[in-house]
Amino acid sequence: MRKSWMILVSCLLAVSLMSGTVLAKPGNGNGNGNGNSADKKEKNTEAKPVAQTVKEEDKGKVKETVTSVTYATYGGNGHNGYKGLLKAIENVKDKPAGAVIAELLLTRYNLQLTPEKKAELEAIKEKDAALSALADILDKNGSVTDAVYVEKEAIKANVKNLDSYKKLGKLYEKTGKNGVKLYVNGEEPASGVAPILKNGSTFVPFRAISEALEAGVIWNKEERSVTVTRDGITVKLFIDKKLAYVDGKQVTLQAPPAIINGSTVVPVRFVSEALKATVKWEPVSRSVVIYEE
Repeated sequence: MRKSWMILVSCLLAVSLMSGTVLAKPGNGNGNGNGNSADKKEKNTEAKPVAQTVKEEDKGKVKETVTSVTYATYGGNGHNGYKGLLKAIENVKDKPAGAVIAELLLTRYNLQLTPEKKAELEAIKEKDAALSALADILDKNGSVTDAVYVEKEAIKANVKNLDSYKKLGKLYEKTGKNGVKLYVNGEEPASGVAPILKNGSTFVPFRAISEALEAGVIWNKEERSVTVTRDGITVKLFIDKKLAYVDGKQVTLQAPPAIINGSTVVPVRFVSEALKATVKWEPVSRSVVIYEE
């Protein structure tokens, strides 16, 4: 899904990034763009390749094809296309289009790349700033769903950047998704119960967070306790009790675990930090962000 989608989006990016220069009218002294030198227009087009998406009618259906001066010159295959993309990325590697071109190179010309070049392209592809900027472009063009997808990729590229969670939250609002959100290492754990705010604490589904952190969980029905073990650390909590244990040492919780709609929810900060994970709260998007250093 991502590969085909990135190819189409690259067209939009090229137009957006170069519209101020590539699409500028050729100068002719009168400022009206109606110069009488066809050669100047032709040279301007050759020097500044423009990519665009063209819709064509095909048996009653609309399909999109990629056209550009670069595409026409290098084609979609062959060594020339490879060199053309390498040359292009040098000019846009710090911009949204850089992430797209890096994806194309890694996907289409993987066998022709040296290990050093692959590492360089992977770094460009995963730059959260470039991906987040791409999400902005998609959002402005009305593709909110695609913008959400790209912003999620930006979060995965840098799980510590709270601005990405804030931006994703605003995009989610446009799709009608509200409420407190939970992210663990950049992912949104699947759970039947959403995170909730209760008595000044944020509670999250215990199993969702423990599975996301790859921790073992044991439920004791008789004593209504839940025990989680990870990397040699053991945390034990009791439903409706503020008493808890971390590696056998007794601690007092600010708020007790509870059972909501059949799921055990626990105070997220205590459990995450006990398991040596970092916990952040992004207030604008109301996001609980957990990640490992």
